[in-house]
Amino acid sequence: MGRLFCFSFLPLVSFLMIIIFSQTKPAMAVSLSTNSRWIVNEAGGLRVKLACVNWVSHLSPVVAEGLSKQPMDAISKRIVSMGFNCVRLTWPLSLATNLSLASLTVRQSFERLGLSQYIASIQANNPSIIDLSLIKAFQAVVSNLGANNLMVILDNHISEPGWCCSETDGNGFFGDKYFNPDVWIEGLTQMATMFKGVANFVGMSLRNELRGPRQNVNDWYRYMQKGAEAVHTANPDVLVILSGLSYDTNLSFLRNQPLNLTFTGKLVFEAHRYGFTDDSTWKNRNANEACGIVMDIIMRSAGFLLEQELPLFFSEFGMDLRGNNTLLNRYMNCFLAMAADLDFDWALWTLGGSYYIRQGVIGFNEYYGLLNWNWTEPRNSNFLQRISALQSPFRGPGLSESNEHQVIFHPLTGLCVLKESMLESLRLGPCKSSEAWSYTPHKSLSLKGTNLCLQADGLGKLAKLGVDCTSSGSQWETISDSKMHLSSEVGNATSLCLDVDSSRAIVTNSCKCLSKDTACDPESQWFKLVKSTRDIPTS
Repeated sequence: MGRLFCFSFLPLVSFLMIIIFSQTKPAMAVSLSTNSRWIVNEAGGLRVKLACVNWVSHLSPVVAEGLSKQPMDAISKRIVSMGFNCVRLTWPLSLATNLSLASLTVRQSFERLGLSQYIASIQANNPSIIDLSLIKAFQAVVSNLGANNLMVILDNHISEPGWCCSETDGNGFFGDKYFNPDVWIEGLTQMATMFKGVANFVGMSLRNELRGPRQNVNDWYRYMQKGAEAVHTANPDVLVILSGLSYDTNLSFLRNQPLNLTFTGKLVFEAHRYGFTDDSTWKNRNANEACGIVMDIIMRSAGFLLEQELPLFFSEFGMDLRGNNTLLNRYMNCFLAMAADLDFDWALWTLGGSYYIRQGVIGFNEYYGLLNWNWTEPRNSNFLQRISALQSPFRGPGLSESNEHQVIFHPLTGLCVLKESMLESLRLGPCKSSEAWSYTPHKSLSLKGTNLCLQADGLGKLAKLGVDCTSSGSQWETISDSKMHLSSEVGNATSLCLDVDSSRAIVTNSCKCLSKDTACDPESQWFKLVKSTRDIPTS
């Protein structure tokens, strides 16, 4: 059609209110607020870390992906089994502002697109939604997620249903062909109102990836403030989540000009980062240098908000989970180290292994998807292990500040350095079982509460625990541009770096990739000292 719908919103309000059906009451109920840089529950002020996955529902059928492959409840339970506690559920603006679209049934939506082949499989896997309107089917997904104790963040991903995003798709910035600010605010208000009182609806992401030639800071402040106020007025219980410019990679303008809002305790900022965002950096630089550059860019463009004690939610990051892209693998190791270090909230892109139709391709295989094409199993179980340590908070309100220590995180595996039971040697294991380490002013890595420290014993030898914490081999420097090589000198000033062997034992080897070699792979030697106040496991 190429234009926005201009009908009166009053009939739509009535329509949407009428079609809100009685939802199964979720087994969980949580109301979230912010405390400094942390997201906390209002009941006790304890940190709630958002460890989310994106579930796409904004493409042309306007039906949550995967419902032709698996029952809705099976998908929700799979999300829980993979360790997530929330879903960032995407939706197109026209679902809330276009009466003729919202009232289509799921069956009719697929028929209008010439995708009738999906109707029988949706009827088989999810018979309860096939003849529901699109808006009721969307509500059914939110309800089922709540019944499985999963929080939901509603993300206005795009205006007109379809794949996102490009500079010229008409959905990029206020005033674009399909992005009328008044219609957008009305749509946000409709959705915030519709889900008011739904216990697992905890946040609304106002707009995904602002972009394109129209984008400018003045209009960002003007309309984002209006959108934030509209959502908070309609539903004061939910977090209001604001994205930045340039595909949500840039929030730097907030450094010197804060938002002017009438409410407090509900504002969160979101950012995105993918390996392809910095593709030339990863291609043309040594991996250590590239990681240092990218981390610096992220801190200057978004991470500084945490230093200003403001909550930051990385609502999209991800990679090709086939694991055959070396540059994306390096980016992910760098990003996961930063995610552990900064302990921010996040949402992985994406859940589904396939789409009904994407950019004209029926049954499009999504290699960034956690699940396989049939939505039956994880595409890459090793990746789930790598992110598992980040699904729980390392620190924040409710975790004892008197228990501050460090864990030694290995982003390539998602594991941490542990001591072998009753031995002096060390290995990688689950971070939840990690001992408490202390990095002293003398640059020793000591086990808290003991007289033991980490020691290098020689090239290719096992690292060990010992009591001589002042001699050669007991001082550790974080070297290289990545700041993730732990290096110590032994013998005749030979520098060795912490490394991992094939059995996941901790050893010391010659430090890798300190030159400008772009083909060198340092990732087995990347370790991050992460501040933590988690409970220390007892022996």
